[in-house]
Amino acid sequence: MQNSKYLLFILFIAGVFFSSCSKFTKLQKSTNVEEKYQAAVNYYTKKDYNKASLLFEEIIPLIQGTPEAERAQFYLANAHFQQRDYILSAHYFKKFYETYSRSEFAEEAMYLYAYSLYEDSPSYNLDQTNTYTAIEAMQTFINAYPGSKYKEKCNEIIALLRAKLERKAYENAELYSHKEDYKAAVVAFENFQRSYPDSDYNERAAYLKLVNAYNLAKSSTEAKKRERYESTIEYYENFIDKYAKSRYLREAENIYEACVKIVGEAAGAELQSTKK
Repeated sequence: MQNSKYLLFILFIAGVFFSSCSKFTKLQKSTNVEEKYQAAVNYYTKKDYNKASLLFEEIIPLIQGTPEAERAQFYLANAHFQQRDYILSAHYFKKFYETYSRSEFAEEAMYLYAYSLYEDSPSYNLDQTNTYTAIEAMQTFINAYPGSKYKEKCNEIIALLRAKLERKAYENAELYSHKEDYKAAVVAFENFQRSYPDSDYNERAAYLKLVNAYNLAKSSTEAKKRERYESTIEYYENFIDKYAKSRYLREAENIYEACVKIVGEAAGAELQSTKK
């Protein structure tokens, strides 16, 4: 008895499913634009975003210039957004606010365009082109709607995206250090400090810049050694000014003392040579 009831239930669900599919297939084949539009709106209202988007994509070219076209365009963009298809939602939201800049949905569309780009922004260790685009879109939205209810959220997202870029820049600098490309590492850490002066990574960045500068000096030709040891001493002085109680203090002092000794010996040798 139990098995029979279960079988009947399965058959009922299957019947509903196939009936629904059959109904939707007929709608797709229909040439009645009004019927398709109403069906798309109904699917959208019921949060069946897949079917809604398929129908809207079919009818939008047929209803251009009508009052329904504006709402259909917005619903199509949001249907893709709700399905987490952020590349398409960004495309359609941008197209919407560029086409209907005076629409009641324009502000929301512009925000959701920027938000779609944010959702599509990759992990920090990948190419960050999309992250820069998302930041720009968020800032453009804030400039266009300074009093928007979405402004605070935009600022939060911009901070998150900038933190991702910050980590990317720092990790790139560390990568040069791991590869023992000392010159590139010094430049990368210096650029990082300049770009992110308030970063939590800056203490370690300053220390690693010092380490790489020292290693660069040691591996340099005789003609460049003294100048690079002197630069390393300068990096130490900047480091100690900012991080007098750093956990890297002892290692930094060892580098400093070694550099001072080498520069002092070079200066002494130079003086002796001049006297002769």
